[in-house]
Amino acid sequence: MGIVINQSIKNTIITYFGFGIGAINALFLYTIFLGKLHYGIVVFVISAANIMMPLMSFGVQNTLIRFYSKYNSESERDNFLSLMLYFPLIVILPTTIFLYFFYPQITYFILDENPNVTPFLWLIPLVGIFMGYFEIFYAWVKVHFQSVFGNFLSEVGTRVIVLFLLISVSQNWIQKDTFVYSISAVYAFQCLVMMVYAMHVKRAVFKFQLPNNSKEIFSYSIFIIASGTVTVMLIDFDKVIIPAYQNISNNAFYSVAVFIAMVISVPSRAMMQIIYPVTAQLLNENKLEELNLMYKKSAINLQVFGGLIMLGIFLNCKELYQLIPQEYSGGIAVVFLIGLSKFYDMIIGNNTAIILNSKYYRWFLFFGIVLVALMIGLYMILIPIYGIVGAALATLIAVFFYNTTKVLFVFWKMNLFPFTIKTVYSFGILTLVFLMFYFWDFAFYPIINIFFKSLLITIVYGLLNYKLKISVEINELFDKFISKVKF
Repeated sequence: MGIVINQSIKNTIITYFGFGIGAINALFLYTIFLGKLHYGIVVFVISAANIMMPLMSFGVQNTLIRFYSKYNSESERDNFLSLMLYFPLIVILPTTIFLYFFYPQITYFILDENPNVTPFLWLIPLVGIFMGYFEIFYAWVKVHFQSVFGNFLSEVGTRVIVLFLLISVSQNWIQKDTFVYSISAVYAFQCLVMMVYAMHVKRAVFKFQLPNNSKEIFSYSIFIIASGTVTVMLIDFDKVIIPAYQNISNNAFYSVAVFIAMVISVPSRAMMQIIYPVTAQLLNENKLEELNLMYKKSAINLQVFGGLIMLGIFLNCKELYQLIPQEYSGGIAVVFLIGLSKFYDMIIGNNTAIILNSKYYRWFLFFGIVLVALMIGLYMILIPIYGIVGAALATLIAVFFYNTTKVLFVFWKMNLFPFTIKTVYSFGILTLVFLMFYFWDFAFYPIINIFFKSLLITIVYGLLNYKLKISVEINELFDKFISKVKF
């Protein structure tokens, strides 16, 4: 776990820094300067592009990680990497031609209820292509265990650019419509920089020679397109389907709440950048005992880190909403529902990486199809009744059944299980701290209130976890830190 912990810590710091900039953008600059209509349009475009991304990338980002460590010679690896750059063109070229000739018909059928979005729909596949190739080049460096720069570029770099674009809107240097179009340029820049860095880590040797296992590679990529689309639909489909039932401005209210809840998942996002290729390597080498240990460690470490963040969000949510425009305040319930779903995603550790890199990877698609069917059905029932809260509730229910199924499947097929008795102790600590701090607040200005309350929560929660030794790795990191600061 050494390289995992080391790069996970760096990625966590970078990701939280990026989320800090993102918080300024999402909670203040978007809401004040861009307005709910254009904010809703931006959210729709990015979410729809993210759903298209697995198709535009042809699933290569996962295929690259799964198969790279199977090649022994440098020539075989060069040939494989070169092939991965060509694969997405199989989809991109025909999709581009189709959209060029049938764009008016597609726009009519997609958003007849929100005509303001129609001029921006062509950005969706374009941004999807940029997102796809960014992920390919990011996977390129991940297989060389270099995940930090890509994480910095994704979490910090793009958000800084967006921040300056939002300031430009506030100063009337650019119009709101121009800002929406500029989003595609942001993702193009991100992709270009990632490509340059990937070539620095491992220069491409361009040639076209199919490897011996090309049929297996192609089949796996086709599978990843489908399963990857299912995965991102779980994350972004709610923000795409809401405009089908309500005004697209509600996407802005929903997205503010979702962004707040997403902070809970930062430790998982950071750790998975490096743990995914390690999981693939352990499975390729059939080291199941080491994998089972990593499974348990990743689950409890993420539960401890994520639990602290979840408590901080839930117990300060009311004060946080006092800092943003009043019209966005209806999303507190969404924060709790989405937050719980993100926490459940965390505490199952590297479960998804295990399934996708094992011989049972096709089952992931089956689970995903069932999930999407359940999710769409719940959206259709709950959004018309409860609005954006209904969307969040549908997501939580779908995630609960989806993740529970995946955990039980890995245990059944591979005898790997993420939970131990310490999982139960950790839930006990979470419940105790929540009950201790939920029913009172300091009578201060919200920011001061959040600071002191968060400080107390961190001290109490940290001491309980440390004394009960919930996570050996976290205790060791804490002891090492204390030894360094002692004089």
